[in-house]
Amino acid sequence: MERRIHFTKMHGAGNDYIYVDTSLYKVPNPEETSRQWSQPHTGIGSDGLVLIGVSPVPEADFTMRIFNADGSEALMCGNASRCIGKYLFEKGLTRKKDIRLLTLSGVKHLHLEVDGKKVVSVTVDMGTPQITTQSLLNAENLKTADDGHMLLEADGKEWRGTFVSMGNPHFVFFVDDINEVDVSLYGSLLEHNAAFPERCNIEFAQLLGDNKIRTRVWERGSGITMACGTGACATAVAASLTGRAGRESDIIMDGGTLHVRWDEVDNRVYLSGPAEFVFEGAAEGI
Repeated sequence: MERRIHFTKMHGAGNDYIYVDTSLYKVPNPEETSRQWSQPHTGIGSDGLVLIGVSPVPEADFTMRIFNADGSEALMCGNASRCIGKYLFEKGLTRKKDIRLLTLSGVKHLHLEVDGKKVVSVTVDMGTPQITTQSLLNAENLKTADDGHMLLEADGKEWRGTFVSMGNPHFVFFVDDINEVDVSLYGSLLEHNAAFPERCNIEFAQLLGDNKIRTRVWERGSGITMACGTGACATAVAASLTGRAGRESDIIMDGGTLHVRWDEVDNRVYLSGPAEFVFEGAAEGI
């Protein structure tokens, strides 16, 4: 008889994942579980699967493993980690308002803004951005423009962008009109560009003024998503690096707005925004 696994569906600015508390339910095949559960018509429907566990090391309180909709394991997700903060507090698994979360990108610190028993906002210390990461960026397959931008080609078109690693790879392109960009076409092509040994997350961004940036995301392994926390951070960092914005930006994504601050003192990026429960249920283990 197949054992049923209780899950919780949550989203951060529309970036939706299925969450399982692995202290209660074991998920022996998370790759295939994520592929099947993430299907929009035959499964639960999501951008992927997130496993929450108790940390095996004293440097962290809890752990996060995250699997994309295609079953590949991701290093980090800002929106998923914010949802975990709300999950842990509102389900009574912790009373802490500052939580240390162990991920494949290291220990991330979550700060919860709480009103009574409800978490209204979560800020994640996303760490220090990296502009060149040899394992994630193959510079031999890139051309560089006179203004310092990196050049990539997709479908016969040249794209001028900025690479930023937030523990996972991102390439950010600023465009005049985001509504004219075929995100599905160019995102899928650029994700697999030879410049990215481990594929890449792709952001298309349009400046709106007053440090507001409209951004659409093609996530590595998931396709178009309503939002992406690390993508929001990469967009804000790229905008600041290229003089398009200051050190703080509101990143307006398909599913909502995230606030990003790149601190001048400690050089770390802080991501803030809401997290929401959608529904709960149980599904057959795989």
